[in-house]
Amino acid sequence: MRWGFVLQYVGILVFFLGLTMLLPLAVGAFYADGGIGPLAKSCAISAAAGILLFFVFRRDKAEQISQREGMAIVALGWTAIGFFGALPFYFAGVFPTFADAFFESVSGFTTTGASVFTAVEGVSRGLLFWRSLIQWLGGMGIIVLTIAILPFLGVGGFQLYKAEVPSPVPDKLKPRIRDTAKVLWKVYLLFSLLELLLLLIGGMTVYDALCHTFTTMPTGGFSTKNLSIAHFDSLYFDIVFIGFMLLAGINFSLHYNMLRGRPLAYWRDPECRFFLIFMLILVGVVSFSVLGPVYETAGESLRYGAFQVISILTTTGYATADYNQWPAMAQLILLICMFLGASAGSTGGGMKMLRVMLCFKFCYKELFNMVHPHSVSYVKIGGKPIPDPVVGSVLGFLALYAAVFVVCAIVLAGMGVDFVTSFSAVAASIGNIGPGLAMVGPVGNYAEIPYFGKWLLAWCMLVGRLEVYTVIIFLVPEFWRK
Repeated sequence: MRWGFVLQYVGILVFFLGLTMLLPLAVGAFYADGGIGPLAKSCAISAAAGILLFFVFRRDKAEQISQREGMAIVALGWTAIGFFGALPFYFAGVFPTFADAFFESVSGFTTTGASVFTAVEGVSRGLLFWRSLIQWLGGMGIIVLTIAILPFLGVGGFQLYKAEVPSPVPDKLKPRIRDTAKVLWKVYLLFSLLELLLLLIGGMTVYDALCHTFTTMPTGGFSTKNLSIAHFDSLYFDIVFIGFMLLAGINFSLHYNMLRGRPLAYWRDPECRFFLIFMLILVGVVSFSVLGPVYETAGESLRYGAFQVISILTTTGYATADYNQWPAMAQLILLICMFLGASAGSTGGGMKMLRVMLCFKFCYKELFNMVHPHSVSYVKIGGKPIPDPVVGSVLGFLALYAAVFVVCAIVLAGMGVDFVTSFSAVAASIGNIGPGLAMVGPVGNYAEIPYFGKWLLAWCMLVGRLEVYTVIIFLVPEFWRK
């Protein structure tokens, strides 16, 4: 492990992060609010720290980045940007402790959307813009963005891409990984511009439209309003957000194929079909369960039921209703959605539908082999057999995911947090969803979580965003051996 080489690229990420603070600084200057000073100080500190790390640990250009070094760059890079991204919140004094600022920053970059703000609308516009921007950057991944814009990361960049992109089998759309990263970001930017235009057409202000665009496409869920999307109480906005949450929850390689004139790519992809059909079933069940007990008409039930299911399933975390008041079955389905997540290769979190499919197919294969012990069968997706190492990796991921969830939920409950809050807070953090149930529900927040509980949940967010392995690998003794 070449730690100097690793820290060199962490420095690049931190420097880039400092430059991005110029955008919210300009917004703060435009509105002449109280966020200018904290943002300017944070920008200078981050840029200087990045330059220092780069030149202190600068080495000759490496011909290859090993898998261990790729994981180290990603894990340490995300931790570093979480730390430096918290500086504007901390210097502004909007939180009593740095733990709160770090929690908000990591929640933003990991697109979790869990917040410790008790009154969002009282925060300066420059800081809220920064809060939204970090979700947009984290959605496609700062590592992928860096690969796209820095030519000297092109060699060996696939190790970074593998460690960063949330997919069991990363798609290389182009022969060169840097070109693949550029393609993904172009699609991401195109959809962002389209959503921004539709929100402006609906009458949303430029500022609110920008901030909500920055938090929809990365399936982040931060809002500039205390009541989230419920503040607007608009069917038009609900439909726009539902559409773009779905787009963000689908594998971006399919969007690329669609833009190249292959619209049937969505239906031909087995995971996308599974995701859409499963989503429609859940929307139907939840909408039916709230018809009568909560809403009087089928239209209202479908509107609010569909929004909440799609918001949680894509791990966006927007809310237009307080589902803490919904029937137990609807709440349980939403809790299950927190674990399932969106499609592989999307900006969504959770376990990913591709892994869920593989798990179901593996279980069916085992049952089939019990009935036909002498048969030779394989796990297949789209008619193609999946290699055993990939299946094993998926099963290992699911086991680690469950283990981290159980341990962290027990630890959080041990801090005095009630059962439902502990269970859902950890599920929402690892799944990068944001709102959970009970105390951390859609009309609540994470402000009352104990001090050490916030550090624990911030770690859970990183574990979920970086697909478990990239973070957990640091706990394996063999990782540190030559």
